[in-house]
Amino acid sequence: MRTHKLVFLFPGQGSQSVGMGRDLFDKFSVARRTFEEADDALGFAISNLCFNGPEEQLKLTEFTQPAIFTVSIATQRVLAEKGVTPSYVAGHSLGEYSANVAAGVISFADAVRTVRSRGQFMQEAVPAGQGAMSAVLGMSSEEAAKACADTAAETQAVVSPANFNSPEQTVISGDTLAVARAGELCKERGAKKVVALAVSAPFHCALMQPAQDRLAALLNAMAFLPASIPVAVNVDTALVSDARQLRDALIRQVTGSVRWVESMRLLIEERPAHFIEVGSGKVLSGLMRQIDRSQRCMTVGDEASLMKTLAALDPQAQEL
Repeated sequence: MRTHKLVFLFPGQGSQSVGMGRDLFDKFSVARRTFEEADDALGFAISNLCFNGPEEQLKLTEFTQPAIFTVSIATQRVLAEKGVTPSYVAGHSLGEYSANVAAGVISFADAVRTVRSRGQFMQEAVPAGQGAMSAVLGMSSEEAAKACADTAAETQAVVSPANFNSPEQTVISGDTLAVARAGELCKERGAKKVVALAVSAPFHCALMQPAQDRLAALLNAMAFLPASIPVAVNVDTALVSDARQLRDALIRQVTGSVRWVESMRLLIEERPAHFIEVGSGKVLSGLMRQIDRSQRCMTVGDEASLMKTLAALDPQAQEL
């Protein structure tokens, strides 16, 4: 099934749930082989953690990241086996590794080991309790960014936008007290709500520089190939196929902001027929509704959602 201009979206941390991927593992041999490949590459059963938990362990960044990544690629491979392939790929933070594997840039085994290390490096970059993240809701990204800049100037501490998730949802990250102060400033200036996030580290801010430096050493030692299809990279909001640029983007995204809204608008300009969220959860589909409700966005994470997506795509088939 060749379909007209599909975009695959790959989720990041926060989309995990105990049981994810189990249905595909049970029903599709290509998914089963993917989980077995991940277990072999990591030297422990990430498959068992995905399927059975415990949830507290699955929430630990060093396990969350390879778990979500493995489910995403298992799902993408099932879709490929059904003849459903994208014209473009994008991934939210961690999901950009899935996007690069789907585009043939890096190998699955290299990537799953690297995202495990990425999670460890990010966890270890800042001592527990010294960093925080909050979601600012009902305020423009420009206003949220200004509140961060004003707070940083006032406190001489790190606080900045981490994720530009939707027109009215911006996640901020940095030193614990500075994030709290910036959140207060956002509320004073009209934000509907500021929600402290239950995260283990302040991702996508300058405090992650030690993690970025350690990860750069790993990525610079890995083989990167030119992308077979363009990857919409988070940190630059650009469609990229060049291997060196894709490597550089994965390095810089550790401290850089996830510019998701701009990335989605860039892809919308390509006039895709459908967006498909590939893997666990429906976070990115929800964000798309906030960015542009006119876009058709489906999710695939189990057999039922796969069958529903295949049925929706069939009228769009160009050739069989």
